[in-house]
Amino acid sequence: MNFEYFIAKRIIDSKAYKSSVSAPIIKIGIAAIAIGIIVMMVSIATGIGLQQKIRDKVVAFNGHITISKFGMNNLQESDVAISKNQSFYPEFNSVSGVSHIQGVATKFGIMRTETDFEAVIVKGVGTDYKWDYFEEYLVQGTIPKYTSAYSQDVLISEYTANRLRLEVGDTIQTYFTNNDFNKQPRIIPYQVVGIYNSGFQEFDKTYVISHLKHLQRLNKWEPDQVGHFEIFVNNYNNLDAIRDEVYKQTPPELNTITVERQFDSIFEWISIFVKNIYGILGIMVIVAGFNMVTALLVLILERTQMIGILKALGSNNWRIRKIFLYNASYLIALGLLWGNTIGLGILLAQKYFKIFPLDPNVYYVSEAPVYISLSYILALNLGTFILCILMLLIPSYVITKISPVKSIRFN
Repeated sequence: MNFEYFIAKRIIDSKAYKSSVSAPIIKIGIAAIAIGIIVMMVSIATGIGLQQKIRDKVVAFNGHITISKFGMNNLQESDVAISKNQSFYPEFNSVSGVSHIQGVATKFGIMRTETDFEAVIVKGVGTDYKWDYFEEYLVQGTIPKYTSAYSQDVLISEYTANRLRLEVGDTIQTYFTNNDFNKQPRIIPYQVVGIYNSGFQEFDKTYVISHLKHLQRLNKWEPDQVGHFEIFVNNYNNLDAIRDEVYKQTPPELNTITVERQFDSIFEWISIFVKNIYGILGIMVIVAGFNMVTALLVLILERTQMIGILKALGSNNWRIRKIFLYNASYLIALGLLWGNTIGLGILLAQKYFKIFPLDPNVYYVSEAPVYISLSYILALNLGTFILCILMLLIPSYVITKISPVKSIRFN
Protein backbone atom coordinates (compact mmCIF):
# COMPACT_ATOMS: atom_id res chain seq x y z
CA MET A 1 0.00 0.00 0.00
CA ASN A 2 1.64 3.25 -1.11
CA PHE A 3 1.65 6.50 0.78
CA GLU A 4 -0.96 8.31 -1.35
CA TYR A 5 -3.44 5.45 -1.17
CA PHE A 6 -2.96 5.16 2.61
CA ILE A 7 -3.66 8.85 3.19
CA ALA A 8 -6.68 8.81 0.86
CA LYS A 9 -8.13 5.81 2.71
CA ARG A 10 -7.66 7.52 6.06
CA ILE A 11 -9.48 10.58 4.73
CA ILE A 12 -12.41 8.49 3.47
CA ASP A 13 -12.69 6.47 6.70
CA SER A 14 -12.38 9.44 9.04
CA LYS A 15 -15.42 10.65 10.98
CA ALA A 16 -14.48 14.25 10.24
CA TYR A 17 -14.71 13.51 6.53
CA LYS A 18 -18.19 11.99 6.85
CA SER A 19 -19.50 14.88 8.94
CA SER A 20 -17.59 17.72 7.26
CA VAL A 21 -18.98 20.63 5.29
CA SER A 22 -18.02 18.84 2.06
CA ALA A 23 -20.05 15.71 2.88
CA PRO A 24 -23.35 16.91 1.29
CA ILE A 25 -21.52 18.12 -1.82
CA ILE A 26 -19.68 14.82 -2.11
CA LYS A 27 -22.99 12.95 -1.81
CA ILE A 28 -24.38 15.09 -4.60
CA GLY A 29 -21.35 14.20 -6.73
CA ILE A 30 -21.88 10.47 -6.09
CA ALA A 31 -25.60 10.86 -6.88
CA ALA A 32 -24.75 12.69 -10.12
CA ILE A 33 -22.49 9.82 -11.22
CA ALA A 34 -25.18 7.26 -10.33
CA ILE A 35 -27.97 9.16 -12.08
CA GLY A 36 -25.74 9.72 -15.12
CA ILE A 37 -24.98 6.01 -15.44
CA ILE A 38 -28.67 5.12 -15.01
CA VAL A 39 -29.78 7.56 -17.72
CA MET A 40 -26.98 6.54 -20.11
CA MET A 41 -27.58 2.83 -19.57
CA VAL A 42 -31.33 3.15 -20.09
CA SER A 43 -30.90 5.35 -23.18
CA ILE A 44 -28.44 2.93 -24.81
CA ALA A 45 -30.50 -0.17 -23.94
CA THR A 46 -33.80 1.26 -25.15
CA GLY A 47 -32.32 3.06 -28.17
CA ILE A 48 -30.55 -0.02 -29.50
CA GLY A 49 -33.49 -2.20 -28.44
CA LEU A 50 -35.94 -0.07 -30.42
CA GLN A 51 -33.66 -0.06 -33.45
CA GLN A 52 -33.29 -3.83 -33.47
CA LYS A 53 -36.94 -4.57 -32.71
CA ILE A 54 -38.33 -2.27 -35.40
CA ARG A 55 -35.73 -3.48 -37.90
CA ASP A 56 -36.58 -7.13 -37.19
CA LYS A 57 -40.28 -6.45 -37.72
CA VAL A 58 -39.69 -4.79 -41.08
CA VAL A 59 -37.41 -7.67 -42.08
CA ALA A 60 -40.00 -10.23 -40.99
CA PHE A 61 -42.39 -9.01 -43.69
CA ASN A 62 -39.88 -8.20 -46.42
CA GLY A 63 -36.54 -9.94 -45.85
CA HIS A 64 -33.19 -8.14 -45.77
CA ILE A 65 -32.76 -7.94 -49.55
CA THR A 66 -35.37 -8.17 -52.32
CA ILE A 67 -34.71 -9.43 -55.85
CA SER A 68 -37.27 -8.35 -58.44
CA LYS A 69 -37.48 -7.47 -62.12
CA PHE A 70 -36.57 -3.92 -63.11
CA GLY A 71 -39.99 -3.47 -64.70
CA MET A 72 -41.76 -4.17 -61.40
CA ASN A 73 -42.99 -0.85 -60.07
CA ASN A 74 -44.49 -1.94 -56.76
CA LEU A 75 -43.41 -4.83 -54.55
CA GLN A 76 -46.85 -4.79 -52.94
CA GLU A 77 -48.46 -5.93 -56.19
CA SER A 78 -46.65 -8.68 -58.08
CA ASP A 79 -47.44 -7.92 -61.72
CA VAL A 80 -44.30 -9.38 -63.33
CA ALA A 81 -43.26 -13.01 -62.85
CA ILE A 82 -39.76 -14.36 -62.23
CA SER A 83 -38.83 -17.98 -62.81
CA LYS A 84 -37.50 -19.91 -59.82
CA ASN A 85 -35.11 -21.70 -62.19
CA GLN A 86 -32.20 -19.51 -61.19
CA SER A 87 -28.60 -20.36 -60.28
CA PHE A 88 -29.05 -18.66 -56.92
CA TYR A 89 -32.18 -20.61 -55.94
CA PRO A 90 -32.95 -22.51 -53.70
CA GLU A 91 -29.50 -21.96 -52.10
CA PHE A 92 -27.54 -18.73 -52.65
CA ASN A 93 -24.19 -20.41 -52.04
CA SER A 94 -22.20 -18.07 -54.29
CA VAL A 95 -22.48 -15.22 -51.77
CA SER A 96 -21.22 -15.69 -48.22
CA GLY A 97 -23.43 -14.22 -45.53
CA VAL A 98 -26.75 -15.22 -47.14
CA SER A 99 -28.65 -17.50 -44.77
CA HIS A 100 -31.92 -18.05 -46.68
CA ILE A 101 -33.77 -17.21 -49.90
CA GLN A 102 -37.49 -17.60 -50.58
CA GLY A 103 -39.85 -16.93 -53.48
CA VAL A 104 -43.06 -14.99 -52.77
CA ALA A 105 -45.79 -13.03 -54.51
CA THR A 106 -48.19 -10.30 -53.39
CA LYS A 107 -51.60 -9.14 -54.56
CA PHE A 108 -54.20 -6.63 -53.43
CA GLY A 109 -57.41 -8.15 -52.17
CA ILE A 110 -60.52 -7.34 -50.16
CA MET A 111 -61.60 -9.53 -47.28
CA ARG A 112 -65.33 -9.39 -46.76
CA THR A 113 -67.83 -10.59 -44.19
CA GLU A 114 -71.59 -10.03 -44.15
CA THR A 115 -71.16 -6.72 -42.34
CA ASP A 116 -67.59 -5.53 -42.91
CA PHE A 117 -64.75 -5.52 -45.41
CA GLU A 118 -61.03 -4.78 -45.22
CA ALA A 119 -58.48 -4.04 -47.96
CA VAL A 120 -55.33 -6.14 -47.52
CA ILE A 121 -52.24 -7.33 -49.32
CA VAL A 122 -52.27 -11.10 -49.64
CA LYS A 123 -48.74 -12.43 -49.56
CA GLY A 124 -48.38 -15.82 -51.19
CA VAL A 125 -45.65 -18.02 -49.75
CA GLY A 126 -44.54 -21.58 -50.43
CA THR A 127 -42.74 -24.44 -48.75
CA ASP A 128 -39.49 -22.44 -48.63
CA TYR A 129 -40.93 -19.65 -46.45
CA LYS A 130 -39.05 -18.66 -43.29
CA TRP A 131 -41.62 -18.70 -40.46
CA ASP A 132 -39.22 -17.90 -37.60
CA TYR A 133 -40.45 -14.36 -37.01
CA PHE A 134 -44.15 -15.23 -37.19
CA GLU A 135 -43.71 -18.06 -34.70
CA GLU A 136 -42.71 -15.34 -32.25
CA TYR A 137 -45.66 -13.10 -33.22
CA LEU A 138 -48.30 -15.86 -33.17
CA VAL A 139 -51.02 -15.18 -30.57
CA GLN A 140 -53.71 -17.73 -31.57
CA GLY A 141 -53.92 -20.88 -33.65
CA THR A 142 -51.02 -22.35 -35.60
CA ILE A 143 -48.63 -21.48 -38.41
CA PRO A 144 -49.93 -22.67 -41.83
CA LYS A 145 -48.19 -25.74 -43.22
CA TYR A 146 -48.04 -25.45 -47.01
CA THR A 147 -47.18 -28.33 -49.32
CA SER A 148 -47.38 -28.85 -53.08
CA ALA A 149 -51.19 -29.16 -52.81
CA TYR A 150 -53.54 -26.15 -52.67
CA SER A 151 -54.27 -24.93 -49.16
CA GLN A 152 -57.02 -22.56 -48.03
CA ASP A 153 -55.24 -21.84 -44.74
CA VAL A 154 -54.23 -18.25 -44.03
CA LEU A 155 -52.50 -16.34 -41.26
CA ILE A 156 -54.08 -12.98 -40.47
CA SER A 157 -53.15 -10.23 -38.02
CA GLU A 158 -54.95 -9.56 -34.78
CA TYR A 159 -55.77 -6.10 -36.15
CA THR A 160 -57.62 -7.60 -39.14
CA ALA A 161 -59.26 -10.26 -36.97
CA ASN A 162 -60.66 -7.60 -34.64
CA ARG A 163 -61.82 -5.39 -37.52
CA LEU A 164 -63.67 -8.26 -39.23
CA ARG A 165 -64.64 -10.09 -36.02
CA LEU A 166 -62.81 -13.23 -37.09
CA GLU A 167 -61.57 -16.13 -35.02
CA VAL A 168 -59.41 -19.16 -35.67
CA GLY A 169 -61.42 -21.65 -37.76
CA ASP A 170 -63.58 -19.00 -39.50
CA THR A 171 -63.85 -18.85 -43.29
CA ILE A 172 -63.45 -15.48 -45.01
CA GLN A 173 -64.23 -14.56 -48.61
CA THR A 174 -61.40 -12.68 -50.32
CA TYR A 175 -62.00 -10.80 -53.58
CA PHE A 176 -59.28 -10.20 -56.19
CA THR A 177 -59.67 -7.96 -59.24
CA ASN A 178 -58.77 -9.13 -62.73
CA ASN A 179 -56.52 -7.26 -65.12
CA ASP A 180 -59.61 -6.99 -67.27
CA PHE A 181 -61.93 -4.76 -65.23
CA ASN A 182 -64.93 -5.85 -67.29
CA LYS A 183 -64.77 -9.29 -65.71
CA GLN A 184 -66.10 -10.24 -62.30
CA PRO A 185 -63.56 -10.32 -59.44
CA ARG A 186 -62.17 -13.71 -58.46
CA ILE A 187 -63.16 -15.03 -55.03
CA ILE A 188 -61.10 -17.33 -52.80
CA PRO A 189 -62.58 -18.66 -49.55
CA TYR A 190 -59.75 -18.69 -46.99
CA GLN A 191 -59.81 -20.41 -43.61
CA VAL A 192 -58.14 -18.67 -40.69
CA VAL A 193 -55.73 -21.07 -38.97
CA GLY A 194 -53.62 -18.54 -37.09
CA ILE A 195 -53.62 -14.96 -35.82
CA TYR A 196 -50.42 -12.96 -35.33
CA ASN A 197 -49.54 -9.63 -33.73
CA SER A 198 -46.15 -8.15 -34.57
CA GLY A 199 -46.91 -4.85 -32.83
CA PHE A 200 -46.06 -3.05 -36.09
CA GLN A 201 -49.54 -1.85 -36.94
CA GLU A 202 -48.56 -0.44 -40.33
CA PHE A 203 -47.77 -3.99 -41.49
CA ASP A 204 -50.30 -5.83 -39.32
CA LYS A 205 -53.23 -4.04 -40.92
CA THR A 206 -51.80 -4.72 -44.37
CA TYR A 207 -50.56 -8.29 -44.70
CA VAL A 208 -52.36 -11.63 -44.85
CA ILE A 209 -50.16 -14.70 -45.41
CA SER A 210 -51.62 -17.30 -47.79
CA HIS A 211 -50.51 -20.12 -50.09
CA LEU A 212 -48.48 -19.03 -53.11
CA LYS A 213 -50.37 -21.37 -55.47
CA HIS A 214 -53.53 -19.25 -55.28
CA LEU A 215 -51.74 -16.13 -56.52
CA GLN A 216 -49.99 -18.12 -59.26
CA ARG A 217 -53.39 -19.31 -60.47
CA LEU A 218 -54.92 -15.80 -60.26
CA ASN A 219 -52.02 -14.31 -62.23
CA LYS A 220 -52.00 -17.24 -64.69
CA TRP A 221 -48.39 -18.01 -63.83
CA GLU A 222 -46.53 -21.28 -64.10
CA PRO A 223 -45.93 -23.31 -60.91
CA ASP A 224 -42.25 -22.31 -60.97
CA GLN A 225 -42.90 -18.55 -61.14
CA VAL A 226 -42.94 -16.01 -58.29
CA GLY A 227 -43.28 -12.26 -57.94
CA HIS A 228 -39.92 -11.65 -56.24
CA PHE A 229 -37.31 -13.23 -54.00
CA GLU A 230 -36.57 -12.32 -50.40
CA ILE A 231 -33.10 -12.87 -48.97
CA PHE A 232 -32.06 -13.09 -45.31
CA VAL A 233 -28.49 -12.44 -44.17
CA ASN A 234 -26.50 -13.63 -41.17
CA ASN A 235 -24.96 -10.30 -40.20
CA TYR A 236 -27.03 -7.14 -40.63
CA ASN A 237 -23.92 -4.95 -40.34
CA ASN A 238 -22.73 -6.37 -43.69
CA LEU A 239 -26.03 -5.76 -45.46
CA ASP A 240 -24.78 -3.29 -48.09
CA ALA A 241 -21.73 -5.38 -48.93
CA ILE A 242 -23.85 -8.53 -49.29
CA ARG A 243 -26.36 -6.66 -51.44
CA ASP A 244 -23.56 -5.62 -53.83
CA GLU A 245 -22.38 -9.22 -54.12
CA VAL A 246 -25.94 -10.47 -54.65
CA TYR A 247 -26.43 -7.94 -57.44
CA LYS A 248 -23.29 -9.19 -59.19
CA GLN A 249 -24.49 -12.79 -58.99
CA THR A 250 -27.97 -12.17 -60.47
CA PRO A 251 -29.02 -11.79 -64.13
CA PRO A 252 -28.95 -8.23 -65.57
CA GLU A 253 -32.76 -8.00 -65.80
CA LEU A 254 -33.08 -8.42 -62.02
CA ASN A 255 -32.71 -5.63 -59.48
CA THR A 256 -31.72 -5.94 -55.83
CA ILE A 257 -32.78 -3.56 -53.09
CA THR A 258 -32.12 -3.60 -49.35
CA VAL A 259 -34.85 -3.26 -46.78
CA GLU A 260 -33.30 0.07 -45.74
CA ARG A 261 -33.77 1.50 -49.24
CA GLN A 262 -37.24 0.05 -49.58
CA PHE A 263 -38.40 1.59 -46.28
CA ASP A 264 -36.00 4.50 -46.07
CA SER A 265 -38.34 6.74 -44.06
CA ILE A 266 -38.61 4.17 -41.26
CA PHE A 267 -34.86 3.55 -41.12
CA GLU A 268 -34.05 7.27 -41.25
CA TRP A 269 -36.37 7.73 -38.29
CA ILE A 270 -34.77 5.00 -36.18
CA SER A 271 -31.27 6.25 -37.06
CA ILE A 272 -32.11 9.35 -35.04
CA PHE A 273 -31.99 7.13 -31.94
CA VAL A 274 -28.20 6.84 -32.32
CA LYS A 275 -27.77 10.63 -32.44
CA ASN A 276 -29.96 10.99 -29.36
CA ILE A 277 -27.88 8.38 -27.52
CA TYR A 278 -24.64 10.24 -28.29
CA GLY A 279 -26.20 13.51 -27.12
CA ILE A 280 -27.41 12.00 -23.86
CA LEU A 281 -24.04 10.36 -23.20
CA GLY A 282 -22.20 13.62 -23.70
CA ILE A 283 -24.54 15.66 -21.51
CA MET A 284 -24.60 13.16 -18.64
CA VAL A 285 -20.80 12.71 -18.59
CA ILE A 286 -20.32 16.49 -18.52
CA VAL A 287 -22.88 16.96 -15.72
CA ALA A 288 -21.42 14.12 -13.66
CA GLY A 289 -17.88 15.37 -14.29
CA PHE A 290 -18.63 18.93 -13.21
CA ASN A 291 -20.30 17.70 -10.04
CA MET A 292 -17.19 15.68 -9.21
CA VAL A 293 -15.00 18.71 -10.00
CA THR A 294 -17.02 20.76 -7.53
CA ALA A 295 -16.77 18.05 -4.89
CA LEU A 296 -13.01 17.75 -5.36
CA LEU A 297 -12.47 21.52 -5.15
CA VAL A 298 -14.47 21.72 -1.92
CA LEU A 299 -12.54 18.78 -0.50
CA ILE A 300 -9.19 20.40 -1.44
CA LEU A 301 -10.14 23.72 0.12
CA GLU A 302 -11.35 21.97 3.24
CA ARG A 303 -8.04 20.10 3.52
CA THR A 304 -5.81 23.11 2.93
CA GLN A 305 -4.06 22.68 6.28
CA MET A 306 -3.33 19.00 5.58
CA ILE A 307 -1.89 19.90 2.18
CA GLY A 308 0.36 22.50 3.80
CA ILE A 309 1.59 20.02 6.39
CA LEU A 310 2.36 17.37 3.76
CA LYS A 311 4.30 19.93 1.71
CA ALA A 312 6.21 21.01 4.79
CA LEU A 313 7.12 17.36 5.43
CA GLY A 314 8.58 17.08 1.91
CA SER A 315 5.77 15.75 -0.27
CA ASN A 316 5.74 17.12 -3.80
CA ASN A 317 2.66 18.46 -5.57
CA TRP A 318 2.01 15.36 -7.69
CA ARG A 319 2.04 13.01 -4.69
CA ILE A 320 -0.49 15.20 -2.90
CA ARG A 321 -2.63 15.48 -6.04
CA LYS A 322 -2.69 11.68 -6.25
CA ILE A 323 -4.13 11.53 -2.72
CA PHE A 324 -7.18 13.50 -3.83
CA LEU A 325 -7.42 11.67 -7.14
CA TYR A 326 -7.48 8.35 -5.25
CA ASN A 327 -10.19 9.80 -3.07
CA ALA A 328 -12.17 10.97 -6.12
CA SER A 329 -11.72 7.55 -7.76
CA TYR A 330 -13.36 5.93 -4.78
CA LEU A 331 -16.30 8.34 -4.98
CA ILE A 332 -16.69 7.76 -8.73
CA ALA A 333 -16.57 3.98 -8.25
CA LEU A 334 -19.22 4.28 -5.53
CA GLY A 335 -21.45 6.26 -7.88
CA LEU A 336 -20.91 3.72 -10.66
CA LEU A 337 -21.81 0.87 -8.31
CA TRP A 338 -25.12 2.47 -7.32
CA GLY A 339 -25.86 3.52 -10.89
CA ASN A 340 -25.25 0.05 -12.32
CA THR A 341 -27.31 -1.63 -9.63
CA ILE A 342 -30.33 0.64 -10.13
CA GLY A 343 -29.94 0.86 -13.92
CA LEU A 344 -29.72 -2.89 -14.45
CA GLY A 345 -32.66 -3.36 -12.09
CA ILE A 346 -34.80 -1.02 -14.23
CA LEU A 347 -33.73 -2.72 -17.47
CA LEU A 348 -34.37 -6.24 -16.18
CA ALA A 349 -37.75 -5.18 -14.81
CA GLN A 350 -38.69 -3.75 -18.22
CA LYS A 351 -37.40 -6.82 -20.06
CA TYR A 352 -39.36 -9.35 -18.02
CA PHE A 353 -42.37 -7.38 -16.71
CA LYS A 354 -42.95 -4.76 -19.50
CA ILE A 355 -43.58 -1.93 -17.03
CA PHE A 356 -43.19 0.89 -19.60
CA PRO A 357 -45.68 0.59 -22.51
CA LEU A 358 -45.40 2.53 -25.78
CA ASP A 359 -47.93 3.61 -28.38
CA PRO A 360 -47.50 1.21 -31.36
CA ASN A 361 -48.97 3.84 -33.70
CA VAL A 362 -45.96 6.06 -32.97
CA TYR A 363 -43.10 3.70 -32.05
CA TYR A 364 -44.19 0.51 -33.91
CA VAL A 365 -43.84 -1.48 -30.66
CA SER A 366 -46.23 -1.94 -27.74
CA GLU A 367 -43.56 -1.75 -25.03
CA ALA A 368 -40.08 -0.31 -24.72
CA PRO A 369 -37.66 -3.07 -25.79
CA VAL A 370 -34.28 -3.27 -24.05
CA TYR A 371 -30.93 -4.51 -25.28
CA ILE A 372 -28.60 -5.69 -22.51
CA SER A 373 -24.99 -6.51 -23.35
CA LEU A 374 -21.99 -6.83 -21.07
CA SER A 375 -19.75 -5.18 -23.67
CA TYR A 376 -21.51 -1.79 -23.75
CA ILE A 377 -22.03 -1.81 -19.96
CA LEU A 378 -18.31 -2.30 -19.36
CA ALA A 379 -17.41 0.28 -22.02
CA LEU A 380 -19.85 2.78 -20.51
CA ASN A 381 -18.45 2.36 -17.00
CA LEU A 382 -14.83 2.46 -18.10
CA GLY A 383 -15.40 5.48 -20.34
CA THR A 384 -17.24 7.39 -17.61
CA PHE A 385 -14.54 6.59 -15.05
CA ILE A 386 -11.66 7.67 -17.30
CA LEU A 387 -13.36 10.87 -18.50
CA CYS A 388 -14.25 11.91 -14.95
CA ILE A 389 -10.67 11.29 -13.76
CA LEU A 390 -9.30 13.32 -16.67
CA MET A 391 -11.67 16.17 -15.82
CA LEU A 392 -10.46 16.07 -12.20
CA LEU A 393 -6.81 16.58 -13.19
CA ILE A 394 -7.51 20.28 -13.82
CA PRO A 395 -9.02 21.19 -10.40
CA SER A 396 -6.34 19.13 -8.64
CA TYR A 397 -3.85 21.63 -10.04
CA VAL A 398 -5.08 24.04 -7.33
CA ILE A 399 -2.93 22.05 -4.90
CA THR A 400 0.24 23.37 -6.55
CA LYS A 401 -0.82 26.93 -5.68
CA ILE A 402 -1.21 26.26 -1.95
CA SER A 403 1.67 27.65 0.10
CA PRO A 404 2.56 25.51 3.14
CA VAL A 405 3.54 28.58 5.18
CA LYS A 406 0.28 30.45 4.55
CA SER A 407 -1.99 27.37 4.97
CA ILE A 408 -0.47 26.34 8.30
CA ARG A 409 -0.34 29.95 9.61
CA PHE A 410 -3.94 30.51 8.54
CA ASN A 411 -5.04 27.73 10.87
